[in-house]
Amino acid sequence: KQGILFLFDEPTTGLHFDDIATLMLAFQQLITAGHSLLVIEHNVDVIQAADWLIDIGPEGGNAGGELVVEGKPLDVALNKQSHTAKALRDYADALASKPTLNPSKKLKQKASDRVIQVHHAREHNLKNVDITIPRDKFTVISGVSGSGKSTVAFDIVFGEGQRRYL
Repeated sequence: KQGILFLFDEPTTGLHFDDIATLMLAFQQLITAGHSLLVIEHNVDVIQAADWLIDIGPEGGNAGGELVVEGKPLDVALNKQSHTAKALRDYADALASKPTLNPSKKLKQKASDRVIQVHHAREHNLKNVDITIPRDKFTVISGVSGSGKSTVAFDIVFGEGQRRYL
């Protein structure tokens, strides 16, 4: 039985770290089953887990399109012209620094950190609305149809959370 070549174009985009871990397990299952994977990716966790890297560049657009380096992640990381190599080195350095937290010390939270504040919201039907939403609480947003409930929840709060996460 011949294996299948699977092609993935940035499969980690928008995924939570736990979902990326699940994706990596699925990749391993495909490889164990005898399949091949070609993944276009920028996530350093995925890049360093690869068996082989092909770095195209050195930049984007007209300044790209050339083979910069290829090889095993540890070998690619030694290249001085590759942006991927620099990212791999920086990632390894960050992991090696091992920042420590003192679990016996509880961080003090400022009052402003215990709430989500929206100031002067002016999207859709909202007209300079200021809102304070407590964190770690069950919060209900109510109002008549068209008042901006969904705008507050999805366009502003969720949208800002996504922007900060990405």
